[in-house]
Amino acid sequence: MNTGAAQMALDSWMLDQIVTEDRAPILRFYRWSAITISLGYHQRQWPEHWSNLTWQKQPIELVRRPTGGRAVLHQGDLTYAIAMPLVGSRQTAYQLICDALIAAWRQFGVTLHYGTAGSGYRHQANCFALATQADLVTSEGYKLIGSAQLRRDRYVLQHGSMRLWPQFDLAKQVFGCLSAAEPEPPTAIPSKPDDEFVKQLQGAIQQELTQRLQVDFSSKPLSDQELATIAERSPKFAIPANSSPALAASTPADIPPRL
Repeated sequence: MNTGAAQMALDSWMLDQIVTEDRAPILRFYRWSAITISLGYHQRQWPEHWSNLTWQKQPIELVRRPTGGRAVLHQGDLTYAIAMPLVGSRQTAYQLICDALIAAWRQFGVTLHYGTAGSGYRHQANCFALATQADLVTSEGYKLIGSAQLRRDRYVLQHGSMRLWPQFDLAKQVFGCLSAAEPEPPTAIPSKPDDEFVKQLQGAIQQELTQRLQVDFSSKPLSDQELATIAERSPKFAIPANSSPALAASTPADIPPRL
């Protein structure tokens, strides 16, 4: 899974497994091997310069998520993805997952609450510019987690990005002027990328989800056939370099709702 498009294909595949095989919830965590911008499925406009962005002489990949929302810059973040049967309504499932995230971060001394931004979100290219009720922010106003969903029948995929080690200079290059009062990440997060911290965080989130869903998650590697299936669907989530927004927006994908 070396590309952002492959990551999106895998998340989409997880939902297919739940829908077609009625499996128990599937949970995974991943980090991005290369800096990537993911666009929400319904996002039809974005700056043209995103199609050929580079950072430290490396190209920045542009992909489309299977879920809704606005653009997310994946750099220094940890992404969670869970596919599961709906527990009540879509909003109920969202709250269950986010309550698990809130409880997990509380173990590290970080208090999170839901955002309050209104309809202005639709006019923002940057997902992390505003915190809606679908997001989790710190008491200081730092948007730590942005999440989105895709529902199919009585099943749902939810994935979200946790901003652990953001490069604000890169974010400014991508999104333009940022607020001068941009809050800093919680001090509980190590100042530099730390694999042990990420491992502990993943364990805490899995523990909280296990309690709420009453499911024991077990590690299972993907088979060669599963990897091949995911590779086959990866291209539909990729947005080619130097493509125009109008052309890239026509890329087919599952139709997702957003909270």
